[in-house]
Amino acid sequence: MNRVPLAERMRPTKLSEVVGQEEIIGEGKILTEIVRRGEPVNLILWGPPGTGKTTLARILAHEFKADFIEISAVTSGKKDVEAVVERAKVNWNLKTRTVLFVDEIHRFNKAQQDAFLPHVESGLIILIGATTENPSFEVISPLLSRSRVVVVSPLKKSAILTVLERAAKAEGVKIVKKLTNAGGPKITEAAIDYIAELSGGDARSALGDLELALSLASHVDVKTAIEAAGRKVPGYDKKGDNHYDTISAFIKSMRGSDTDAALYYLARMVQAGEDPKFIARRMVIFASEDIGLAGNGALSLATACFQAVERVGMPESGLILAHTCIALSKSKKNRDSADAWFAALGLAKRTMGEPVPTWLRNAPTKLMKELGFGEGQKWESGFHLDKNYLPDSIKDEKIFHSTMKD
Repeated sequence: MNRVPLAERMRPTKLSEVVGQEEIIGEGKILTEIVRRGEPVNLILWGPPGTGKTTLARILAHEFKADFIEISAVTSGKKDVEAVVERAKVNWNLKTRTVLFVDEIHRFNKAQQDAFLPHVESGLIILIGATTENPSFEVISPLLSRSRVVVVSPLKKSAILTVLERAAKAEGVKIVKKLTNAGGPKITEAAIDYIAELSGGDARSALGDLELALSLASHVDVKTAIEAAGRKVPGYDKKGDNHYDTISAFIKSMRGSDTDAALYYLARMVQAGEDPKFIARRMVIFASEDIGLAGNGALSLATACFQAVERVGMPESGLILAHTCIALSKSKKNRDSADAWFAALGLAKRTMGEPVPTWLRNAPTKLMKELGFGEGQKWESGFHLDKNYLPDSIKDEKIFHSTMKD
């Protein structure tokens, strides 16, 4: 029995073996060009699970004949980073490049990410980070400015089918339209199609389902494939329905001022390993959208929560999230500012071509002043002219409607 998982055994070892990712691999595409030039660059690979981020990092390191070091931001700490730096210094003296692959780099806080900077800047380390979260929010600006962000897309069903067909062939399993008792291991085309459909673009998940199905029976049909997929332990997939359903329940519970329910859904997310910064960021949005003018201090509290979570880390950040969750849940709610903003966006979209009133425009030249540009304007506190500030065609539009009592 082979104890190495099928997904690991089927991992490509060169770019030409990678299925899909036509946007980044192929003639003139970024990863192919980086390999062709032989000059490594720092990369942030952004994409959902099972799309090949780790595989791509390993292939690039092999192409550059570099020492490949892989760490996970979930399990690694300061000592691990220091050990990487020391190893990279030895490699430097031996004229060997060092590629450091940081899986889930978004899990490192700002201070931890800062620790890479001097070594990335000096060229001691070639950094390849992998993240399922938007790097704009999760990776510090100095690292982003020194790296190329490469989007790794979910695999199309056709690509997943190719991966599964390769794996079946490698395992000596014949793909057939209909099962018969004769011959060796078989799997039906319908079963392969079902597994591909269920994968959601995740090759690792698809290969795991295939491997489990083949372990259940030597002749696999759709029924066996369904049984294999059904034996997977239900999880909290950060890109799946459970993720969105739970954050939705959390927001709606705070909106409904149900503190107990809000805390419960918060605890479920934390227990499932949800990124605490994602939760805090949603509370920042909630503070403006749902509390708004009824409690102007809510936005400051939520922003402070995000900053504290970013600096403190888990598990202590759970206390900060709970504190803010309770405060936001118990706050009075008002959507006047949110409704006004969406109304303003709609009005602006419909009337983008309307000219700004002449008297509101800048008047840097004598001619423009003579034409009435900036007419009546003064630089003084509380200055107001009894004129239309909106374009003439919408001068009577009312965007902000207050529902609050004075």
